[in-house]
Amino acid sequence: MTSDWSKPMADISSAALIELALDLTNSLTTQDRFERLLTTVRRTVSCDAVVLLQALNTQDGRPDQLKPLAQQGLTQDTLGRRFEIPLHPRFAAICDSGTPVRFPADSPLPDPYDGMLLVHEGNLPVHACMGLPLRADEQLIGVLTLDSMTPHVFDAIPKRTLDVISAMSAATLKTAILLQQLEQHSQHNQLLVAELTHEALVKDGGELIGNSQAMQRLKREIDMVASSDFTILIEGETGVGKELVARTLHRQSTRTEGPLVYVNCAALPENLIESELFGHVKGAFTGADRTRKGKFSLADGGTLFLDEIGELPLAVQSKLLRALQNQEIQPLGKDATEKVNVRVLAATNRQLKQEVAEGRFRADLYHRLSVYPMSVPPLRHREGDVALLAGYFVEQLRRKLGIRQLALDSEAIELLCRYDWPGNVRELEHVLARATLRARNENGARQQAGSIIRIYAKHIEQLVATQPLGADDDPMDRESNRAQAPGSQADTQRLNLKQQTETYQRQLIARVLSQENGSWSAAAKRLDTDRANLSRLAKRLGIKVTKQIISDS
Repeated sequence: MTSDWSKPMADISSAALIELALDLTNSLTTQDRFERLLTTVRRTVSCDAVVLLQALNTQDGRPDQLKPLAQQGLTQDTLGRRFEIPLHPRFAAICDSGTPVRFPADSPLPDPYDGMLLVHEGNLPVHACMGLPLRADEQLIGVLTLDSMTPHVFDAIPKRTLDVISAMSAATLKTAILLQQLEQHSQHNQLLVAELTHEALVKDGGELIGNSQAMQRLKREIDMVASSDFTILIEGETGVGKELVARTLHRQSTRTEGPLVYVNCAALPENLIESELFGHVKGAFTGADRTRKGKFSLADGGTLFLDEIGELPLAVQSKLLRALQNQEIQPLGKDATEKVNVRVLAATNRQLKQEVAEGRFRADLYHRLSVYPMSVPPLRHREGDVALLAGYFVEQLRRKLGIRQLALDSEAIELLCRYDWPGNVRELEHVLARATLRARNENGARQQAGSIIRIYAKHIEQLVATQPLGADDDPMDRESNRAQAPGSQADTQRLNLKQQTETYQRQLIARVLSQENGSWSAAAKRLDTDRANLSRLAKRLGIKVTKQIISDS
């Protein structure tokens, strides 16, 4: 049966889709293709929101997650979300279908976009919702969803129009995936999947999310250098995601099948660092009751990630230099050396050039580590990325806390985007976690009725003004983070952050040591940090203890 308006729609569809087909042959960027696709769909089918999502597969090839690639009509945090298909009945129905799915206007199935449509706040009332499964080579590669606040608006669309839209959308998505695969193939000389599997994302701690120029530049650097065996020095402020960069480098390297071994140099007691890195034989020192492999041996054939490399004592730095130069190690208590095949990635939040100039870090080790230095941008320099990251973290929090739908109010997103994030991505994650708990507590009764939990600006305002980085950070850094809040004294007087932080640390450590009569162990316990770390920090700050009298040199 043909509706009265199907003919003009067919005319519009033909012209728009032919134009889109010509666009696909032009030298457009992938994002341009996506945007032109969605614009064409909205010209063809009247709708308030349209989203293109890519299907991410498990290792056995089953799609279990949908990643938004482009959208029109939803809030800006949508692209940061990752939708687990089994948890969203509408997505599951679309993915299981071989044809477009039109949901009844009064469908009881929860809509994954509840609270996210720009044209409507709150729970979605009766509305039109349609999903098109996108397939290539008989495999599901993605989904195109359309939503309209006008019920039944999709009911009379001819099947042929939807078939053409599905085919063009699948072709656009397949082109993008093939281009990405070819790019990876040229770098690694082997076929690589276009997207990381969900298991890899969970196991390795996430993905590099961000479309800002700074992040695009970082991703290009990673793509360029990942397949080499160069030693990489990853520099950046606390909380920017240096560990995630290291994991991404390993995953995209030719060593991806080998181990990735992580070492936090700042957390190792000074007397055990050498053993941890190079291993020891039984009886090498008091307490060595068995032979133990070091991290270099465990990483043989793979990657060794040395986090907080700037905290290594000078005595150990010389032995690390030998391991890097000769690819050989000597376990404690053993006369012979052992050959290893390890790629080293190192990270630090210090300025190692300055550490070298001040004699706290070996110049030869610095040059050996920084064969290719890589700087991870702070969040305040990543314009537009805060909303994407917020969407990613909010979706994670929704799953962890068992909330049916968790949404960010537009004013809350604006507030997040205005803040300068001295604690970077880690602080953003912690702020959203606390804001979610506050919002859930306020909506406790309504949550039981299945309504949306919405994070408003009021849930965030106090947090971004006084928020510490979190329980896993150095408690002596927290005050410096507060000093960077908008409108604070440090912000208005343009104080030097590093100097103010070190002054605060010096005063706090000296005071606590004095109160504990010069006991490093007691002071470390009071300050909630490791004794060896406290000792090294105090040495760098010029704090000395002589006959239980504290001096601040």
